[in-house]
Amino acid sequence: MPFRLLNSRMAEARVTPGQRMFSQRGAMLAYKGDVTFTPSITGGQGGVMGMIGRRIANEATPLMTVEGDGTVMFGHGGHHIHVIELNGETLYVEADRLLAFDGSLQQGTMFMGSQGGVMGMVRGQVTGQGLFTTTLKGKGDVAVMAHGGFIELPITPQRPVHVDPQAYVAHRGDVRNKLSTAIGWREMIGRGSGEAFQLELSGQGTVYVQASEEKL
Repeated sequence: MPFRLLNSRMAEARVTPGQRMFSQRGAMLAYKGDVTFTPSITGGQGGVMGMIGRRIANEATPLMTVEGDGTVMFGHGGHHIHVIELNGETLYVEADRLLAFDGSLQQGTMFMGSQGGVMGMVRGQVTGQGLFTTTLKGKGDVAVMAHGGFIELPITPQRPVHVDPQAYVAHRGDVRNKLSTAIGWREMIGRGSGEAFQLELSGQGTVYVQASEEKL
């Protein structure tokens, strides 16, 4: 496993010759060995189309490419860090929650409205979250960030999970999402709280939730 947690707010990664990883710019805390850091234009294997999708989605979180031979310590803003190991499946994650990930993972962008219809599109307008979510697919590790720590909630066909959209970090598995109102539209007018909406996740998989509604 290329990532290991040094504590709840710092992760360490081993960089080896011929391989690379990506991280948020400014996330490097310290490193040992012969390691280089360069700005990433396309941000992973999503290529130019992935970059265009993220620009349209306003999910252009700056990334840097990490290469060489050494050990790098990552952290950002004192946020809690969680390492997710992927074994061929796809992780759907908010772009600003990404700390670092294996360069072998294929990166893309998914339009949340394609699953949630009109309500999925409302998500960005009301909660401040993006209409698009970054996808990472393949075999490798992803280090994600959150306020106040993480909890993993299983999603089953018999038991969907409802999450405050501002507390949502990521999910994986065969999962569908839609945004629903917790109260009537007429009662909601004039209220700015994200709790007027709930992100419903159904199917089979896992959702990662942060212990705070604050944005990173």
